[in-house]
Amino acid sequence: MARRSRAHTDPVGRGKRVATGHIARADPQWKQGPGKGLIVLSGAEAYVTPAWYPSKAEHGKTVPTWNYEAVHITGAVEWFDDAARLEGVVAELSRVHEQDRAAPWTIEDAPRTYIDALLRGFIGVTLKAERVEAKRKMSQNKSDADFRGVERGMAAGGEPMAHEVAALLRETRAVADDPDGN
Repeated sequence: MARRSRAHTDPVGRGKRVATGHIARADPQWKQGPGKGLIVLSGAEAYVTPAWYPSKAEHGKTVPTWNYEAVHITGAVEWFDDAARLEGVVAELSRVHEQDRAAPWTIEDAPRTYIDALLRGFIGVTLKAERVEAKRKMSQNKSDADFRGVERGMAAGGEPMAHEVAALLRETRAVADDPDGN
């Protein structure tokens, strides 16, 4: 079972590769108990049309693909429902995401009874990373002409994520042994 959730690196666990977050108590996932878990972090991603490859006109050996970045973190999962610990998780997540605002929201801004009721609806979770796998597929296996075609095509489109991928392509260019490979 998978669940989309927000998490942060536990400041107490610095150097120990620990992620901490929370889910709704109504979510049945926590009832599975301790065990192995997976965190999937998605980075920039965008569709690549063969129309952007100059080699399409030369030999036709092109297919659609996807450029992306992703990290998978697997490890031991612990669930907790201690109110003070949960409040610390919520406060830290809020601090991280509010810190650049002119008037950052803090947990103290809401009525105590409201916060207490919300916390009763949460289950906390930590994942102690045992394995980290990262993948970055950014047309690095393409010839320079096809690579540049992808970068220009993404930059010219209307998709914000494609613009982000185009910027990554401009920053990094690794040439593979087989420029015609896919």
